[in-house]
Amino acid sequence: MITLVLGGARSGKSAVAEALAARHGAPITYIATMDPSGDPEMEARVAAHRERRDSSWGTVEAGNDLAGLLASVRGTVLIDSLGPWLAGPGAGSGPDREQRTDALCAALRKRGGDTVVVSDEVGLAVHPSSAVGRDFRDALGQLNHAVSAIADKTYLVVAGRALELPPAGPPL
Repeated sequence: MITLVLGGARSGKSAVAEALAARHGAPITYIATMDPSGDPEMEARVAAHRERRDSSWGTVEAGNDLAGLLASVRGTVLIDSLGPWLAGPGAGSGPDREQRTDALCAALRKRGGDTVVVSDEVGLAVHPSSAVGRDFRDALGQLNHAVSAIADKTYLVVAGRALELPPAGPPL
């Protein structure tokens, strides 16, 4: 089962995703997509996430090859989150991003275990003031669309409350 959990910054999406992953049962591997090194505020946020999770969960750094990593991890996986992975080193642009999206979706579909994927819902954010910001917003929106299209369940989290979205299908 693939579950996508979307939400804005500080919406509570990670806590909802953690609760969903815990329902699937052990073993659970948390795949971290951001390296907060050198940013004290982000280091504190990552530490808070770690403290909240069950100590039996494994943690793995995603690196550039998230699709390859997914093929090697057994049991339930929680990926938190797609934005830092898409913005990370080696992300490229245009066709490179499309290839990474296709590879990720193929790896998600192939997995034998349950996967919970967290991502920022960028459509509700402030319009980016730079071309680079707009490009990233558009790329993450496209990645979210692709993962949502293959997800068995998709949730939108607002103020800590999760709303299950209807299955993907043709636009109304």
